[in-house]
Amino acid sequence: MKAACIQLWLFALLLVNCFCAWAQEPRKIIIDQDGAGPGGTDQQSILLLIQSPDTQVLGITLVTGDQWLKAEVAHTLRMLELIGRTDIPVLSGAEYPLVRRKQETELWERNYGYFAWLGAWTPKLYHPPDELGEMPEGKPDTKPGNEDAAHFLIRMVRKFPHDVTIYEGGPMTNLALALSIDPEFAGLAKELVFMGASLSPVTADPEFVNTPRREFNLWFDPEAAHNVLGAAWKRIVCTPVDISVKTEFTPQLLDRIRSGRSLAARYVGQYARRNAQYNYLWDELAAAAWLDPHLITKTESRFMDIDLAHGAGYGNTLTWTAQDRPKVPAGQVEVQFDLDTERFYNLFVQLLTAATPPRP
Repeated sequence: MKAACIQLWLFALLLVNCFCAWAQEPRKIIIDQDGAGPGGTDQQSILLLIQSPDTQVLGITLVTGDQWLKAEVAHTLRMLELIGRTDIPVLSGAEYPLVRRKQETELWERNYGYFAWLGAWTPKLYHPPDELGEMPEGKPDTKPGNEDAAHFLIRMVRKFPHDVTIYEGGPMTNLALALSIDPEFAGLAKELVFMGASLSPVTADPEFVNTPRREFNLWFDPEAAHNVLGAAWKRIVCTPVDISVKTEFTPQLLDRIRSGRSLAARYVGQYARRNAQYNYLWDELAAAAWLDPHLITKTESRFMDIDLAHGAGYGNTLTWTAQDRPKVPAGQVEVQFDLDTERFYNLFVQLLTAATPPRP
């Protein structure tokens, strides 16, 4: 009799847990991204968040970074068309950093050495900001929303106070503009999750060997990153270069995705981009770790800021422990340092090969 009661209790507990899981509201998120495309880390991270059945993507806000804003908007709109999710709003944001300009950066390189990656300013890829560049996937028929990114961000956190995660995969210009318009923006969000910063990555990648503290997303708009990191967020989670370089988008991983029949798998299979040597899953890891925090096996707390002196270290990541932090305010950040690689790869493939969740 006692054993039967225990079994009945366990069964009831299982039913309650199943009901709670079923009844749980999707996690609300806004994707702020420099959506270079087609394919690549920017679009693939957006796809992961859309493909999760546990998320509600309120919108995608774009900012110049890896490509110019106009091209990023077009690539993102076209990707959404190809996977059947044009219901997700796409908003244009900042076309230029707050302070940094291409000409100053070119002068910096003459004095201190050349950068491996300049995003939209990279000489071999450069085109004027009002041009789209190549669109192998075809131009989109849909249009971005009429609202600008900063006001959309503010409106969403005020509509759903303390319930919206801000995912940042590019420079932080849009977030800084939102803060300048509404100083309560950060405090009204649930959390900030971002791919960026570099502390001491173990890699032979020439982008970091001589400048281990330089990371593109924070470097491209240092003033924006400084303002954002110092704001009153309830929680900040950082996926830095240090953990990104422990991932690799291998041919085998790509083959697993190409074997899928979903629209997302078809998109990635056709437009994925791999370099000759270094193929990190930068933004994808930040997105996946938010979806499944158990992917991350080691984190440490740091106080983080950006070097704003216009010298050799302009745009570099600055970090301190609680014991050696300066009196000048710096954001407290949960920094990810290690991961369960196999679990990450399995989730990456699982989401991209799954059927795209229906429109809400």
